[in-house]
Amino acid sequence: MDLPKLTKLDVSGKRVLLRLDLDTSPDPNDLRIKASEETLNYLKEKGAEIIILAHRGRPDGKVDEGLSLAPFQPIFDKWRAKVEENLRFDAGEEKNDLEYAKKLASLGDVYVNEAFGSSHREHASIVGLPKLLPHAAGFHFSKEIENLRRVMENPERPVVIIISGIKKDKVNMIGPLSEIADKVLVGGRLPEFLGDSALESVRSQNGKVIIGNLVMDKEDITLNTIDRFIKEIKLAKTIVLAGVLGKYEDEGHRMGTEKVFSAVADSNTFKIVGGGDSLEAVRIYHLEDKFSWISVGGGAMLEFLSKKTLPGIEAMKNG
Repeated sequence: MDLPKLTKLDVSGKRVLLRLDLDTSPDPNDLRIKASEETLNYLKEKGAEIIILAHRGRPDGKVDEGLSLAPFQPIFDKWRAKVEENLRFDAGEEKNDLEYAKKLASLGDVYVNEAFGSSHREHASIVGLPKLLPHAAGFHFSKEIENLRRVMENPERPVVIIISGIKKDKVNMIGPLSEIADKVLVGGRLPEFLGDSALESVRSQNGKVIIGNLVMDKEDITLNTIDRFIKEIKLAKTIVLAGVLGKYEDEGHRMGTEKVFSAVADSNTFKIVGGGDSLEAVRIYHLEDKFSWISVGGGAMLEFLSKKTLPGIEAMKNG
């Protein structure tokens, strides 16, 4: 996949519009922020004027001071980078409005996408700007693609994908993911959307998709499900972990997440974890060094594995 390389883009002394993932808290140790450091260092060394573009939350095209990006500015001062205000304060961002994209483009000379986690969205700052400015993928963005392709192209098998969380739209990805995986383990709230009953035994569909079942209040997977999932994890040679297995922030409902995450972390495999809650669980359980790759994109990671591309990738390739 020939993404435009940052090292081939002339950024010396240029105004660089750098799209980042800042849909998080203003913590300099947040993995999404730290993922941008290699690109920021490179741009600073080249004497670029760095202008950061990002969104936070869902303000629906209106100014919401509670979702301002102003608290992030001190984090990026050491790179002499300027953080622009939340892109989603303007409805033109999510509508991929051409005039809004032109307005953004007028702020810079070149564009760099370091927001892999937002690149499954057809928004102005993701798919509009590459049509208007010379552009490239950030260093971390390129590494995301390299690592995820290892799951898709001649992976060591069996490949196990664990898909969990509370977002119902993840259910639509189970089918496409089962085409590249040997087993897809379904946890979180997703079994409920597939007709879960807490008294049923763990179900299997077509021999590939294993649907866990939930405790009575639906906030965690059952002990039986934990055991079955760990059995599959021990057989795996390549693992993708996408989503927490229950309401892990509640001490009474964290067993599924803790047991499954620890089993994956301890496995002797090529293993990837991704998604906002997943990253927080990895941090809580101190597993950062146990994974082969930590993806900053949950939905974007799953969509890339399902469709083999993203709108943000196509925009950079064809812009």
